[in-house]
Order: sequence, then structure tokens, then C-alpha cells
Amino acid sequence: MMEHKGYLGTVEFDADASLIHGRVVNTRDVITFQGRSVDEIKQAFVESVEDYLEFCAARHEEPERPFSGKLLLRMPPELHRSVTICAAEQGMSVNRWMVLQLEESVARNSTQAPCAHLPAPERPAVRADPGQL
Repeated sequence: MMEHKGYLGTVEFDADASLIHGRVVNTRDVITFQGRSVDEIKQAFVESVEDYLEFCAARHEEPERPFSGKLLLRMPPELHRSVTICAAEQGMSVNRWMVLQLEESVARNSTQAPCAHLPAPERPAVRADPGQL
């Protein structure tokens, strides 16, 4: 994966066309690039991101931010209920609980060297149930 100004690009090799083509994966806007060598594809990626930013500026539009920090998630109602209960049992908001679960899962499952880009999860102290005191 390549990165330029926060935009991430992935590439694939097309053997039939003897061409490497890629796309930016962290924006809804379509940004693609291609080349015939590693150097060409790297340069084409940077140029495509720069062209996108220039295009947005010329139209007086804000380019789409690569990551907004917001994620719409759909799940079955029973799972939603379970998540809410787990978060409440640990004295957390559902959002905070989900972020911790996702951080831990990414750390366990990432193919990148140990997710150095992620901060270590900070778990708040679990609140005691007054009925158990």
C-alpha cells in the first residue's frame, strides 16, 4: 500500500495488458492511476492525488478527507443489544467500547508490522456493580 498526503493507494498487475493499475481506497471519489513499472506507478499515484487536490481547489470544493473518523455500522438487533450490554457492564459508551474492540482486533489481525500507527488501547477501570459490593 502506498500513502501520499493521507490518501492510500493499492495496485494490481494486469498480465494481459502488462500494466500496473491502482486506485485510492480511502475516499468515495474515484482516483485511479497506472504505470508499467514500480517507479511509474509510484509517480502516477502521487500525480493522481495531486491532480485530485488541484481539481477540487479549482472548483472551490473541499477534497474528501481520507478518514473522517465516522463509520456507519449496521448489525443485527440482537448483536446491537449485546454490544450495548457489554459496554454498560464495563462502564463505557457503546462508541468507546466499539473503538477498543476494533483496535484490539486490528492489532491481532493486521498484516502490517505490529500496527505501529495505532495508539495502545487505554482501557478504563471497570466499575463495580453496587449489588456485588
